[in-house]
Amino acid sequence: MLDFIYYPVSFILWVWHKVFGFVFGDDNAIAWILGIVFLTFTVRGIMFKPFVNQVRSMKKMQDFAPEIKKIQKKYANDRQRQAQEMQRLQREHGVNPLGSCLPLLLQIPVFIGLNWVLRNFQAGRESNYFFDEAGVNSYVNAKIFGVNLGDAINHLGMMGGTGESGWNWEVAPVAVPLMIVAAVATHFTARHSVARQNPASATQQTAVMNKLTLWIFPAGVLVFGAFFPIGLLIYWLANNGWTLGQQRFVYTRIDKEEEAKKAEAQEKRSTLAPKPGQKPQPGQKPQPGQKPASQKKPAAAKGESAESAKDAKPKQTTENGKAPKSGGSARGGAWAKNGGNQQRPTGQGKKPQGRKRR
Repeated sequence: MLDFIYYPVSFILWVWHKVFGFVFGDDNAIAWILGIVFLTFTVRGIMFKPFVNQVRSMKKMQDFAPEIKKIQKKYANDRQRQAQEMQRLQREHGVNPLGSCLPLLLQIPVFIGLNWVLRNFQAGRESNYFFDEAGVNSYVNAKIFGVNLGDAINHLGMMGGTGESGWNWEVAPVAVPLMIVAAVATHFTARHSVARQNPASATQQTAVMNKLTLWIFPAGVLVFGAFFPIGLLIYWLANNGWTLGQQRFVYTRIDKEEEAKKAEAQEKRSTLAPKPGQKPQPGQKPQPGQKPASQKKPAAAKGESAESAKDAKPKQTTENGKAPKSGGSARGGAWAKNGGNQQRPTGQGKKPQGRKRR
C-alpha cells in the first residue's frame, strides 16, 4: 500500500550500507548503523531549504505578532472575519502558514517507512524491498551487544513488520539507554527552538505548544520507545543531532543577516542625514524620524529689530494722565529734545484771535 515510501527509503539505506560495508564489512553492525545515520542526514539535507524557509516564516510572524493580537481582539466575536483578516495579513507579509509545517510533514513518511523496512529484516526472507536475500541475511547477522537492529522491547502488529509479538526484555539493556538519550535530545532540540521565540508574540496556543514540545514529546519517547526497533531509535538520535546542529547554523546565519541589514540601514541614514550646521540641499527630503532643522533669523533682521526697539519711545502723558494730542506731538517732541529749558515763543500753541465786531 505504501510501497512508494518503502522503496525509496530502502534504496537510500541500501546505498549507504554498500558504502560503509566496503570499509567495515557487510555483516558488521557499524556499517548498518552508519547507513541508518546517513540515511537520516540525506533526508534532512533534502529538507534543508524548507527548514530555512520555515525559520524565516516564523521570524516574520513574530515581527507582526502585535498586529495579529489587534485583529484577534478586534474580531473576537467574529471568527470568520478574524480568519479573513489573518489571511490578508499573512499575504501582505509573504508568510505561508503551511511552510512551517512542511519539514515535519516530510519526516513522518520517512519515519514510517524506515520502521517498516527495519522490522521486515527477518531470517529466511528472500527480499526486503530493495534488498535481496544476501542483504537480508547481512542485516540479521549484524548485531550490537547481541541484539539485532530490528528488535524492539515489544513488537506491535500495528507498528508494521513481521517481528514476534510480545515483550523481549533481552533488548532492554540496549534500548533503554537509547530511549533516555533520545528523550534528552528531543528536549534540548525543543528548548533551543523555544529560546528563539519573541515573548511579545506569545499567545495561549504558543504556551501550550511549548509545554508539549518541551516535556510531553520527550516523555512520549520514553514511553513509546519500547515499541521502536533499535535501528529506529538510532534514527531518532541522528535526527535530533542533525536538528541541533542545523538550528545553530541557520539561526546564527539569520542573526548575522539581520545585524548586517540594521548596520546598513543605520549607515545609510547617517550618510543621508545633514551634518550639524549644514543646510539641506534643494529638493532634499527629510529621512524618516529626522527632525527638521530649526531656521535661524538672519543677523540683519536681528539688527533691525534691535534698532526699532531702541527707537521706540514710551507714550507721553500729561499731568492728568492723558496722552497729548497728535497736533502738538512734533513740537512737543522737539521741545523735549532741547531739554525743556527754552521757553516757547509767545504765539506758539495759541489760537489766533478773531477780529472784534464793531
